[in-house]
Amino acid sequence: MNAQPGSRMRLLAPAALIVFAVLLLAVVTGSVVGGSGPSGGGDAEQAGAEREAGSERPRARGRATYKVRAGDTLGSIAERTGRTPEQLQELNPGLDAQTLQPGQKLKLRE
Repeated sequence: MNAQPGSRMRLLAPAALIVFAVLLLAVVTGSVVGGSGPSGGGDAEQAGAEREAGSERPRARGRATYKVRAGDTLGSIAERTGRTPEQLQELNPGLDAQTLQPGQKLKLRE
């Protein structure tokens, strides 16, 4: 059985495509999951996020108000400011957690 060069290429092309797809999937899922290493930057990004989150808490606890940012929820604001969602509701009567608007100011203490 003598295979011709054209038939080898027909088999090689799909195999190369499958290998490429698997490698691409590995790279994409590694960067989405936050893999470590130079491309993922996992440890450096995580340390920066922890440092940033840690630096916000002490400043937020001393403030009398909090300015709502895009994407904030009542739970995330409570966590960031060291309050509970219930405390924020008590301090801000009429507050609707479903309609928080960026720029809106919430009282953090009496």
